[in-house]
Amino acid sequence: MRELRSLDRSVVLAVIVAALGYFVDIYDLLLFSIVRVNSLKGLGVSDADLLSKGVLLINTQMAGLLIGGVLWGILGDRRGRLSVLFGSIALYSTANIVNGFVQNVEQYAILRFIAGIGLAGELGAGITLVAEILPKHLRGYGTTFVASIGILGAVFGGLVGDLFDWRVAYIIGGVMGLLILLLRVGVTESGMFAKIKTHDSVERGDFRLLFKSRTNLVKYAAVILIGVPIWYVVGILLTFTPEFGREWGMTEIPTAGKAVMFGYLGLAIGDFASGLMSQFAKSRKKIILLYILITAAAVVLHLLFGRTSLANYYAFCVLMGFGAGYWAMFVTVAAEQFGTNIRSTVTTSAPNFVRGAVIPLTILFEAFVPSLGIVGSGVLAGVVTFTVALGALALLDETFHKDLDYVE
Repeated sequence: MRELRSLDRSVVLAVIVAALGYFVDIYDLLLFSIVRVNSLKGLGVSDADLLSKGVLLINTQMAGLLIGGVLWGILGDRRGRLSVLFGSIALYSTANIVNGFVQNVEQYAILRFIAGIGLAGELGAGITLVAEILPKHLRGYGTTFVASIGILGAVFGGLVGDLFDWRVAYIIGGVMGLLILLLRVGVTESGMFAKIKTHDSVERGDFRLLFKSRTNLVKYAAVILIGVPIWYVVGILLTFTPEFGREWGMTEIPTAGKAVMFGYLGLAIGDFASGLMSQFAKSRKKIILLYILITAAAVVLHLLFGRTSLANYYAFCVLMGFGAGYWAMFVTVAAEQFGTNIRSTVTTSAPNFVRGAVIPLTILFEAFVPSLGIVGSGVLAGVVTFTVALGALALLDETFHKDLDYVE
């Protein structure tokens, strides 16, 4: 604790700004899942089309995340971490304010795509900055703080989605983001980045570096795949909560807003716990393995017993969220795998490729619904997700003690 108190004020401020930015990022990212049904009905979409239009819009948002993840990542390695941190906040905040005034699904899709591009940059830039400005024995605490505080944005989004009209909820998110921009004064750039920026011979932000060797390609793919179970839980099980409830014939249908809120409450607790456990165990891989197994077990229990009552349904959402609470470890591992000249590219793009994995997951999910039903299709998507994630984790090296001051 004495070491934490001795940190420079600008370092502490950078960690706080990254955490608050991620809070609003997660609020805005999950808001569509929370207000999906109400917003689409408000635009005149029929009950029969809620699933298909919902899949269309979430995939449009995820497509923006995929594109933005690459663009912001490259920009972060070429122009700096701070330019991406604040530029992304400005873009997604503006898009979400405008989203509060859409009049049809087409406009909705365009704004979700633009917001997706903006939402792609904040986490990677924030985690890269925090990982580089903190001593290596403290960086796990810093990234855990950012992720844990940020994930609470979904809990706040669930409350706002219940209390306010969906249009107002989007505007609130946009305004919160713009207010964070006032904190940019006093936040300084990463010293590691500033040092390599003076060396013209160092390639910075070259996405091709990830594909120039088999080792880099395998590491990059494995980093992405270990995070996919998190977004299987969020993008399938929590987002399509009403559809699961109806298929099970539940007397009272659970809402996506509350499922996301409870799920992310569990995620926040899980992220905080996994970060501390990683520091004490001095290992990233062991804790990620533990949490993937907890998530798989929680999903099985949810699919078996979540239907028994509304209280049980939401309780298992908390449990699944806790298991999926290794997001902090996932983004920390992404930051620790590669050199300073491409670290932002990896740390920004990898989380968004994980989020973007919702696209093939929802396509797989929707394709098998007619033959397997909602639950059977969800099980199939889960089996594929967890099998691939466990195989990918085995390919990664332990990075807890790794010095990050190097280039590729």
